[in-house]
Amino acid sequence: MNLNTFKTFLFIAFFSLTALSCSDDDSSSITQGSSKLTIKLVDNPGDYDHVYVDVVDVMVKVNDDTDDDNGWLSLEAINTGVYDLLELTGGLNVLLADNYEIPSGTLNQIRLVLGDNNTIVIDGDTFPLTTPSAQQSGLKIQVNETLEPNFEYTFWLDFDVCQSIVEAGNSGNIILKPVIRAVAEVSTGNISGSILPSNVQTQISVIVGTDVISTYTDENGNFILVGLPSGTYDVIVNPNPESGFEEATLEDVVVVVGQTTVLETIELQ
Repeated sequence: MNLNTFKTFLFIAFFSLTALSCSDDDSSSITQGSSKLTIKLVDNPGDYDHVYVDVVDVMVKVNDDTDDDNGWLSLEAINTGVYDLLELTGGLNVLLADNYEIPSGTLNQIRLVLGDNNTIVIDGDTFPLTTPSAQQSGLKIQVNETLEPNFEYTFWLDFDVCQSIVEAGNSGNIILKPVIRAVAEVSTGNISGSILPSNVQTQISVIVGTDVISTYTDENGNFILVGLPSGTYDVIVNPNPESGFEEATLEDVVVVVGQTTVLETIELQ
């Protein structure tokens, strides 16, 4: 082998090793480093006096698409305790994790862990909410969102009260089978506004595909619908039927990712 041929061989070998190294770095870079995660709990309301849930922890499974009980990482939830889901309206939420550092990659699942002190109040009477044994370790919520290194992400856990409460036949038992929607703030937008008169309890709803996303106004008449995909929606305003005010619809409300669309004050007729 002459000198020129040998130099060419070295160049090809070096180039091949470099290309292989770059390829490996590109494919694995997303799983290197860390991201920060914020989790907030909000309510998709139901027709009850109160629904109290005992929040113990929130956990995640990252870079692990298995469905077993291994690989869960606790976010060491802050603000744990018993909360009335029906009070989480008008922009109120429970901050469960605040910029908690986790490995980057794929956030496969979120698990909301509840304790035993769950109750419901119907027409002034309080009943215990029992939890099926299969869900006592916490409800698993499929997410499968990519977390890039050095970015901060916020996820909303939207607790659907209506679908989560099940009356067990004639037994008299009321079962808590949580139905929760997990949405990333980075890929969704919000709609907010206020209602007059403010002392009329009013439900605000939009239809997203086959789902109805709704909330109630708070004591000041304020509301916010969170976690909506970008698009154009009809906002349905449904005051308490006993109030004497009429239902109304606001058409063609535009939602933009990462933004909150603020509506003009809505006066009930």
